Amino acid sequence: MDVHARPPAEVTDTKLLRRAFGAFATGVTIVTVGGATPHGMTANSFATVSLDPPLVLICVGREAVMHQVLSHTGAFGVSVLAAEQEAVARYFADRRRPLGREQFDSVDWLPGGRTGAPLITGALAHFECALRRTYDGGDHSIFLGELLWMDRSLGDDALLFVDGGFRQVEPKRSDVAI
Repeated sequence: MDVHARPPAEVTDTKLLRRAFGAFATGVTIVTVGGATPHGMTANSFATVSLDPPLVLICVGREAVMHQVLSHTGAFGVSVLAAEQEAVARYFADRRRPLGREQFDSVDWLPGGRTGAPLITGALAHFECALRRTYDGGDHSIFLGELLWMDRSLGDDALLFVDGGFRQVEPKRSDVAI
């Protein structure tokens, strides 16, 4: 037996659970919906699911304003933030920001051509998605989106979130696909 091994942590301890989950570095996105009640939120629960058909997922807390708005809108946008957009990430994570259209007054954005969802200017990538399906994810819902449109800018550093804080990393330039 390894004398340096620690006893397993209780998975019901939410502080320890959050700290352990935080060891996994993620990109930082702004998820948005357009329509009569536009809304945005910072999210790091974003992942690709499939190339054929092109699918992505986002996870949204059931208590979040975005949960109800997205459920009714049926489409969403995702802006993958560049390293210099930490202030944008913090703004859309702040529950004290204004709601509705007014929350977009302090950021540069363009309406998505397919969904009308606000897309953050200067982001590394943009995706517009039609909501395909929603799944139960405990205290979150998993929203599966089918890509309608996307773009990617090159040459910028990505904004990351790890261990409870924002980080920057320069993308490695190579011809190797992962």
